[in-house]
Amino acid sequence: MTGRQQQWFHFGPWVFDIDAAQALIASAPRDALALDVTTWATAYGLTRLDDPTRVNLIGPTSDGIDRLYAMSTDLTEPVLLGRVRVGAIPPAALLIDGVHRLYRAWHEGVPWLPAYLLTAEETRAVQHDKLLGPGGTSIISPSA
Repeated sequence: MTGRQQQWFHFGPWVFDIDAAQALIASAPRDALALDVTTWATAYGLTRLDDPTRVNLIGPTSDGIDRLYAMSTDLTEPVLLGRVRVGAIPPAALLIDGVHRLYRAWHEGVPWLPAYLLTAEETRAVQHDKLLGPGGTSIISPSA
């Protein structure tokens, strides 16, 4: 990880360590799946980013995505999907790395992106509680 900042994905009360997820994939290689760009871009609200009357419940806000950076991303690099458990329901897929690639693919009309899918156990291994922060360190000031 020399020369670059560690990558994290924040979602609700969770933080996902993207570098750890990539290391898991490197240590347990798997085939990439085909991610349906239109379906996922719609689910993440990327198709409505410029509509001020819409609110995204799961994806970035209209100013939360760097469109210029997105257009420079490598669409051959697989995005990462985690599988998260909420209560007793079966694990659901969550895009934990690749929102900018997904935006670019949607914007350019690319129908599919390669994607690696982590198991629920692998996802849990790279998932941290936001209140405790990555590595279990509190991000809440004692004086708060």
